[in-house]
Amino acid sequence: MSAPTRMQSRGGFSSYFKRKWQLYAMLLLPAFVVLLFNYVPLYGLVIAFKDFNPGQGMLNSPWVGMKWFKTAWAMPDFSGIVWNTFIIAVGKIVFGQIAAILFALLLNEVSNPIYKRTVQTITYFPHFLSWVIIGGIFTDMLSTTGVINQFLGLFGIEPIFFLGSNQWFQPTMVFLETWKEFGWGAIVYLAAMTNISPDLYEAAAMDGAGRLKSIWHITLPGISSIIVMLCVLNIGNVLNAGFDQILVMYNPAVYRTGDVLDTFIYRQGLLDAQYSLSTAIGLFKSVISLVLTLTANYLAVRFSNYRVF
Repeated sequence: MSAPTRMQSRGGFSSYFKRKWQLYAMLLLPAFVVLLFNYVPLYGLVIAFKDFNPGQGMLNSPWVGMKWFKTAWAMPDFSGIVWNTFIIAVGKIVFGQIAAILFALLLNEVSNPIYKRTVQTITYFPHFLSWVIIGGIFTDMLSTTGVINQFLGLFGIEPIFFLGSNQWFQPTMVFLETWKEFGWGAIVYLAAMTNISPDLYEAAAMDGAGRLKSIWHITLPGISSIIVMLCVLNIGNVLNAGFDQILVMYNPAVYRTGDVLDTFIYRQGLLDAQYSLSTAIGLFKSVISLVLTLTANYLAVRFSNYRVF
């Protein structure tokens, strides 16, 4: 019997609501928070199509259509900023996913529960640290006189200015993000591995399969749906290169390769008071992210018969 039929057989919706009103009451605060912070601010997107003047307000500022989008696309640095965002974000997604999967596979093979929990706790602890803290630590460690360069000097390698070199800045951001998040990302895969039947491993062992073959033919197929789901969800973050990390660790010397859309929007909107321009760039970024997410979901349904929404 369907839910509506059950509700009708017990006196309709009013009777159902009287029995379940506590559950709906619990939703009021979260729904209000989502409405206030996720939907009400959407009204501000109109300034992307206006010549916004704070003195006139959003309603009275004149409409200018696509002027600010054309202005952004005509800026000489805009294509480079989009490319920087794409390179850093894709690097973080790819290497972060690979590192999390490999770490989860290795940790799943550990039989000592105390050692396993200890390693897992240590590896996901950096996830809870602010980039302000991590940035301060690694800014010192990665300086030309820091611990990392002192270690490299033992092998005769010249000091590398990781955070001041356009050649090294992007790989450094990708590496630090991967180091910070791979332990946290592995939790999802470890949880998925617990749903794999132990009988499959026993049958594989009886057939002479070693650990590597068991991982390849049992563990990876067993978590393939989770991998697809996370890949689909991450596709929408292709233009999210990590505002807080970049803002804390970049400097004018690496703007050519380190400036991303979020930091560019921050400088244009808050520092230079170009509110309409920054809003237009932010809307452009959001639309592209939405299109990528919908496309990834379609491909996941088409080729793996798995849908997120």
